[in-house]
Amino acid sequence: MKRIASIGVVAFAALSFAMPAAAQRSRDVIWRNPGRVEQLDLAGGPGGRAGVPKPPFTFVKEDTGGTNPKIEVKDATGRTWGVKWGEEVNSEVFASRIAWAAGYFVDPTYYVPAGKIVGVTSLDRAKKYVGGDGSFTEARFELKDKSVVKLKDEQSWRWEMNPFVGTKELSGLKIVLMLVSNWDSKDQRDAGRGSNTMIAQAKTRAGTENRYVFSDWGGTMGKWGGVFRRAKWDADGFMDQSEDFIKGAKGGLVEFGYSGQHTESVKEGIPVEHAKWIAGIVGRLSDDQIRAALKVCGASPSEIETFTRAMRVRLSALTGL
Repeated sequence: MKRIASIGVVAFAALSFAMPAAAQRSRDVIWRNPGRVEQLDLAGGPGGRAGVPKPPFTFVKEDTGGTNPKIEVKDATGRTWGVKWGEEVNSEVFASRIAWAAGYFVDPTYYVPAGKIVGVTSLDRAKKYVGGDGSFTEARFELKDKSVVKLKDEQSWRWEMNPFVGTKELSGLKIVLMLVSNWDSKDQRDAGRGSNTMIAQAKTRAGTENRYVFSDWGGTMGKWGGVFRRAKWDADGFMDQSEDFIKGAKGGLVEFGYSGQHTESVKEGIPVEHAKWIAGIVGRLSDDQIRAALKVCGASPSEIETFTRAMRVRLSALTGL
């Protein structure tokens, strides 16, 4: 028996030695330290203020996936952007900035109040939002980063089945979803209708990262609940539910008021210590930072104040655990 085990160890060591260096350095990640959160520029977001889409925009193709009208364009610098319209535009730009400030992976997104797209050909769903001369208003631009390879839906992940089960980093991601009322918490089980969990491979100086990403922040900043109660970008509804964001703690676990696509998978079993950890990160955001993020996502003055007050209620509940 010992001889067989020894052979196995030697064989594994030989296989590891034969593997390419890059493959040996491949690692799974779900979170990275955002640094001095209180100094982050939420107006610029992960792409920074210098990374905003630069006109003129040139039409590439229409994207028929998802539930909202989308097209692809290139900007003056040659970068490719996914352009989306509809009820998720404002919420996605804002909520993704909160996720980024908490240390989670998101694509650079920007709210573009108006512009013109050159070379637009026949459109299907997007024709409602793009004029005959290519003009448009109120769009979300999301950068298509060529250095990050997004794997297929069947290679996404489930809330209860991934390398980070039981870690504070996974709990933190779930809490951020609930913080911004993201009820659209689909995972690998929903691959047939579009999983919102994704594994993306990125090359870094340390090797290849397998990034476990939650990729859709559009179904946010409204009301969680059942199918007929959910809403997106609803400041009053968001405020109304803020007192129920955290209901209390029992047996060392936090009790959340959240309800969404996979309610139990998201809100159940989160230890108080994990909640304190993420509170020590997002809780450092100031009201001015939150207002700055809301302003660049197209929020009205009244929405800015209501959302900011509601976010402070939720953050205070989190830091007060």
